[in-house]
Amino acid sequence: MKILVVEDEKKVSSFIKRGLEEEKYDVDIANDGEEGLRMALEKAYDLIVLDWMLPKRDGLSVVREMRGRSTMTPVLMLTAKDSVEDIVAGLDSGSDDYLTKPFAFAELLARVRALLRRSEMDRGAELRFADLRIDPVTHKVWRSEKEIDLTAKEYALLEYFMRNPNQVLTRTMIADHVWDYTFDSFTNIIDVYVNYLRKKIDRDADKKLIHTVRGVGYILKEED
Repeated sequence: MKILVVEDEKKVSSFIKRGLEEEKYDVDIANDGEEGLRMALEKAYDLIVLDWMLPKRDGLSVVREMRGRSTMTPVLMLTAKDSVEDIVAGLDSGSDDYLTKPFAFAELLARVRALLRRSEMDRGAELRFADLRIDPVTHKVWRSEKEIDLTAKEYALLEYFMRNPNQVLTRTMIADHVWDYTFDSFTNIIDVYVNYLRKKIDRDADKKLIHTVRGVGYILKEED
């Protein structure tokens, strides 16, 4: 799942990014309100962690602009403001939850999970293909009844396949979605990670699900 963190204090944003990535989330950072708004409108995120006090544009106006443009991505507002009036203003702006600074990372993570769970309930939490299942909230993966442990990038790659079954995904598409970077066409990093994923998903299974489309990319499908 992709999360945007909009925070101008670099120590705080780095702390949040590192912690969320350890939980296998894919995290982008914006350092001011204008940049955060642009990224929120241009890219598809599952959640936005947004500081209230930001340079160029404050968090409240960012949320209002997002909602005014029908961008309904869940927003967790971070702020040192803790009066009832401030909390009400934050929620009334269109934020979905509110967390005051300083905070324990465990609490932030719990709120992130709660917002994602609420969002996923609307779409159906588990993704299923053949006997493969993933839970986008807990990031757990099963093949049949066997739980499979994946790294953050392996999980992000698998989730992309699961959300686009029976579709050929080119290396460029995978690089842009999973790494947010257009890799040089000669790099083999994508092939390496697909191979890692195959070993964990397909190695002990009777039916293989991840297939190579020679010269193009990969596809998640059941064997013919």
